[in-house]
Parts: sequence; structure tokens; C-alpha cells
Amino acid sequence: MTGPALRGSALLPTCAVSFLVLASVGPADAADCALEPQGEGRVAAVIDGRSFRLDDGREIRLVGIEQAGTDKAGNRAALSAIAGGRDVTLHGENDSPDRYGRQGAFVFVTGSEQSVQSELLRRGEALVSSDISEKNCAAALAAAEGAARDAKLGIWEQATAIKNAESSGDILAAIGHFTVVEGKVLSVRQAGATTYLNFGQNWTRDFAATISRRIIPVFENAGLRPKSLENRRIRVRGVVSSRGGPRIELLRVGQIEVLGGK
Repeated sequence: MTGPALRGSALLPTCAVSFLVLASVGPADAADCALEPQGEGRVAAVIDGRSFRLDDGREIRLVGIEQAGTDKAGNRAALSAIAGGRDVTLHGENDSPDRYGRQGAFVFVTGSEQSVQSELLRRGEALVSSDISEKNCAAALAAAEGAARDAKLGIWEQATAIKNAESSGDILAAIGHFTVVEGKVLSVRQAGATTYLNFGQNWTRDFAATISRRIIPVFENAGLRPKSLENRRIRVRGVVSSRGGPRIELLRVGQIEVLGGK
């Protein structure tokens, strides 16, 4: 049985590379981002775990990652250790600020071939988001996160870093936070304009990932036909909400990683 359709969200870019592909890319195979330079400067102040201010006043937002966990002070300290007071170069597809006036970019400390994002991920101090369309960038970030996860560094030291899809209470505690959830899809059902990947039998209580009908073709074109995920173990990532039970809305292919085994 499935729950009511979730309130629709604005369609975000859906060309991110699937973790289904990236899971096979090793650290040695993943070249870091080689996007166009978009300026440089010195980091004058670290604002939080993924943003800082340059000495010329520009506010920079690290794209491609999300802050790990809820330890805001720890996240800020991690970024400060890597980039605080350092000269950096910015790379990206454009330097247009977002609605908050922040410039999104891949950031490199002068003299380093690895992005600040990759370094945070390699230390287990960040999570890969799913909003990167450039293949090498997406592969580099996925490989860095995977290395930290395998070595149990940073957030990955905690057994609860990846939420068990069967533990709805733990997932509900992460409402409003970017979270990684893993489990077996027990059923795939359509309700109105929403497809539900159900990880439990009770829609009023159990975890489900949802896909809006308007973007189903994007997943199908990437080889992720929702029905094919039934009885498969998958890992999903996104911001947790609650509509009858804990939910993560899937807007991009990169939010799903198909795991081995049944």
C-alpha cells in the first residue's frame, strides 16, 4: 500500500551521473574537476561547513557536497583546516551568484590538484550531493566519499552514518537534513503522479523514496526503471521529509546507488 502523493518540488537538473556507474570508479581512475577557472582569492572567513568569504567580499558555496551530520561547529572546523586563510582558485560552468548572492564553485587550494570538496569527502567530513553534471567531477567526488567510507573515517566511523531503511524512527530524527539511507525495496507502487519505492509494508510509518511522474523518463533513460528496483538493495540520498512516514524525494539519477545482492 502506498501513501498520498507528496507535494511537488520544482524540477531540478537531472543530468547528474548515476551512482550506479560511479560505484565502479576507483580513486586512481577519477580525475578531479577540470572546469573553467572562475576567479581566485584568499579565504578570509569560513561561514559553515561548505561556504566561506573571500577577502574581496565574495561568498563562495562549495558545490557537489552536503555537510555531514548535524555537527555544525565540526563541519566548519573541517573546512577551516583545509582552506582557512589560504589562496584558492574557483572553477565552474559559470560564476553567476545564486539567489542568496553566493557563487557556487569547485575550489582548489593553490598548489593542490584535489578540490576542497574531494579533500573534505576523503576525510569523511562531507557527503556527496547529486547536483553535479560534469562526469569527471561527479566521479572524483564519489570515489573520495567511497574511500572514506571504506576506511571508516570521519562520519563513517559511526554505524548510523547510513540509516537503515527499516529504522523509520532513526530516519525521522533526520527530518530537514541531507541523509543517506540503505535498504531493500519491497515494492514499487504508483499513487497519482508519484511513484513510491517502498522499503516497508506500512506507508503511514515506513520509509519510502518517491519519484514524480514527470521525471520518470530521466531515470528510465539512465537504466533505472523504478519497477526494476523491486527486491533490490539500494542506497538513496537526499533531504528527509515526513508525509505519512519518512520520505526522500528523488529528483536526480545520482541520488540512487544500486548495491550488490538482493
